[in-house]
Parts: sequence; structure tokens; C-alpha cells
Amino acid sequence: MNKRSFITALAAMVLVVSGCTTSGPGTGDPAARRKAIDASVDSALSTLYQQVPDSRDLVGRAAGVLVFPSVMEAGFIVGASRGQGALRVGGKTRSYHATTSGSLGLQAGAQSTAVFILFMTKDALGRFERSSGWTVGADASVTLINVGATAQVTSATAQQPVIGYVLSNRGLMAGVSLDGARATRLKL
Repeated sequence: MNKRSFITALAAMVLVVSGCTTSGPGTGDPAARRKAIDASVDSALSTLYQQVPDSRDLVGRAAGVLVFPSVMEAGFIVGASRGQGALRVGGKTRSYHATTSGSLGLQAGAQSTAVFILFMTKDALGRFERSSGWTVGADASVTLINVGATAQVTSATAQQPVIGYVLSNRGLMAGVSLDGARATRLKL
């Protein structure tokens, strides 16, 4: 890794760890933040529907969908991620949330991903909504859809109570894990 890449990765990690975002919903008027988050969620869902076959049908069958349109991840040995999003039920925003996670290990760089968590049952959605902080892997397992370029959903996958998609700028990501990611409600 050259010096410029190292400095870029380090700067990105500092921004993520400090909680700054480039999208603007982190500051200002709560109504403006809600509007900005909703617009980002709409855009992220549109991208998902365009890039992933059958995702619109699966989202439509979900009891609720938690969308984090831009989760910034950065790290150099120690990594962190942060993002803001909304829980949609019946196509309407029910609440706003933040996600954070940390990791330790061999890593360097930064990226932005869109994370979609589909609550396929009313029970799974209810457990999420009743929690004061919900952690993937501790409060629920999330079955990630990352089945290669076609992203076909098997009948076994579709029957899981919580399903997730992770999109990068290049499309559906394979080999990722959401374990340890924590979602907490924003007071907007």
C-alpha cells in the first residue's frame, strides 16, 4: 500500500469513527434529516430492484424492511462502520435508525455499502421494534442473499425470518457478514 492510499484509508476511518457522514442527515433540523434519509432509502430500494432479480417481490412479502442506504466502512487493522436509515412497513417509514459495527483483523481501506434487512415474519419485526438496540447475530441471525451474480433466492432462504442484502457500488456483495452490526433507534 502506498502512502497516499494509507492516508486516504486512515482519513476515512477517522470520519467513520467520529460519526461524520457526507450525506448530511447527521446535522440540522430533524424534519430535514427525516426527509434526507427517506430520499436516500427510496434511491437505495430503486437500485436494489434494478440490480437484483426478484428483490421487489421479496421486499413486498416482508413484514418490514430496514434500509441503510449508505453504510461507510473503513479500517486499518481496526475497522468501523456507521450509517443511518429507516424501517419501512407497508411501504411507509415507521422509524429511523443508526447502524454501527466494529472489527479487528487484517484490513485496510474504505467503502460504502447499502444494507437491506428484511423481516419476513411479524414476529421477527416485532422483536426488532421492541428492542432498545438490536444486534445481528445476538438478537437474530440474518440470512444474507449473496448467491453469485444471479442472486436467486431459494425456497429455503425465503422461509428464513430475517433476510439481508448488501450492495456495493458494483452490485450484490458475496462473502460478507453483518454479524455484530447494531441498529438503534434515532430520535427524529
